Amino acid sequence: MLARLLQCVVAFALLLAAAGAAWAWQQGRPGWAVAWAVFVLGFHAWVMALEFVLLRLAHGADPAPRASPAQLLRAWAHEAVMAPVIFGWRQPFRSQAEPDHLPPDARGRRGVLLVHGFVCNRGLWNPWLRRLRAQGTPFVAVNLQPVFGSIDDYIPLIDAAVARLQAATGLAPVAVAHSMGGLALRAWWAADGHDERLHHAITLGTPHHGTWLARFAMTRNARQMQQLSRWLQTLAPRETPARRARFTCFYTHCDNIVFPPSTATLPGADNRHLPGHAHMHLASHEGWWHELQRWLRP
Repeated sequence: MLARLLQCVVAFALLLAAAGAAWAWQQGRPGWAVAWAVFVLGFHAWVMALEFVLLRLAHGADPAPRASPAQLLRAWAHEAVMAPVIFGWRQPFRSQAEPDHLPPDARGRRGVLLVHGFVCNRGLWNPWLRRLRAQGTPFVAVNLQPVFGSIDDYIPLIDAAVARLQAATGLAPVAVAHSMGGLALRAWWAADGHDERLHHAITLGTPHHGTWLARFAMTRNARQMQQLSRWLQTLAPRETPARRARFTCFYTHCDNIVFPPSTATLPGADNRHLPGHAHMHLASHEGWWHELQRWLRP
């Protein structure tokens, strides 16, 4: 569903850019034609710029170090370049390019569950799926459906993925979750109630305590990510300190979606700050990959 939606968005943006540029060219204004195409195709960068301004203003007394203007500028530039790759190519057109990997000889090798975030799909993980396949690691990458439903709707999908990995490997998997995917993972684990079904969890920019930006939310799952939301307050008491200790949470002071920064941490977890990285950049950072390799070792 999300792949088709993103395909429509990409097609509309290209059509709008081409139509406006063609009209300006016919009017003898080639400069305006180029400017219009750049504006339409780069509109996401201006939206992201506003997000970075808001995260700077909303930092407040958050204990994480405050990002410098130079760090924010570099993070914005990286995010502006990567967004078309992820949302304009990888997720709309390549979401099934790397199928799940559960080979017949997977028994005894710990697998990996990958859970994407809000308005994303499994195509987000494609570069990492190729690396996991190359090193012989079994994996399952889920597509969270419905895209704009409740986070609780994703519990059966995650449960089925964990069961597939356990059946193929005989071991509890390691989970890697980006953004909202970390909340879906926590909701599944709280509903399941069995700590032994997951070996370890790694979250990347997950709004464990909600995010300031969600105050503008319109969808059900986005409203659940509001700070002090009833959904989050109901989830936290269902977790034990022992389970929290099985989380590694990566967060950053340049996260343009989940801020203030420390909202992406969990009490009792191994919380690790990655300076200078934006929200989607966290999913491509080598730091979590090295942490994953540590938990995959026998």
